[in-house]
Amino acid sequence: QVQLVESGGGLVQAGGSLKLSCTASGRIFSINVMGWYRQAPGAQRELVAQIISGGNTDYADSVKGRFTISRDNAKNTVALQMNSLRPEDTAVYYCNAILRESSANIITYNYWGQGTQVTVSS
Repeated sequence: QVQLVESGGGLVQAGGSLKLSCTASGRIFSINVMGWYRQAPGAQRELVAQIISGGNTDYADSVKGRFTISRDNAKNTVALQMNSLRPEDTAVYYCNAILRESSANIITYNYWGQGTQVTVSS
């Protein structure tokens, strides 16, 4: 089993910053992709940013230039630095990892954290 534990959410005024962190632990051989998704009330969960093991990143258009994703492969952690926050960034943010659990099994598994609330006031 694998657990993803997030931290760093909270309430911030528009224009402010927050940093989210997520640590993966448990039966992990390698992590292919780590990322952040968010889900606002009444909306579908959407990709915010993701980073693959080699370091390539992908961002939603709405956060480009404001959010930065980073990863520590040795510690199985991923962080999301969020600057210039807007009220429309308000959502529950979920950490995601696509990983292999052992060297003997090439199948990858998709895991989610429990979510952390980010609220941006205007």
